[in-house]
Amino acid sequence: MSEDDGHAISYKVLRRGTPVRSADGVQLGTVRRVHEITREHLFDGIDVDTPDGLRFVDAPEVARIAERAVTTTFPASEAGQHLQTRESALARRMKQGKTVRRAKRLGDSLRERWDRR
Repeated sequence: MSEDDGHAISYKVLRRGTPVRSADGVQLGTVRRVHEITREHLFDGIDVDTPDGLRFVDAPEVARIAERAVTTTFPASEAGQHLQTRESALARRMKQGKTVRRAKRLGDSLRERWDRR
C-alpha cells in the first residue's frame, strides 16, 4: 500500500498488465482478467499471469486496487497457498479426453488453411 501505486480505483477500470503485489511488496505477476458477478455487480477476483502460469486471486484476498498496482492480503511466502490454478473448462476436458491428438491436428489444419487464404 505504498503511495507510488496511485489512487484507489474500482475493479471495473483495472487494466490488464497491472502488477499484482503481495502484502510485503513482492511482485507476484500481472493482471490478466478481472472477474465480476454481473447480476449483483460484485467483484469476484482476478486472474493473474505468474511465472508458474495463470492463477486466480479471490476477492477477499485483494487488499487494495490502485492505478498502478494491486496489493494482496497475504505475504509472498504464502502465495502458493492463496493463488489458485485457473484453467478453462475446455482445457480440463482436453486433459481428460481421448481425442487430444485429433483436436490438435484439427487446430493445425485450420491454422494452415487460415494462413493460406
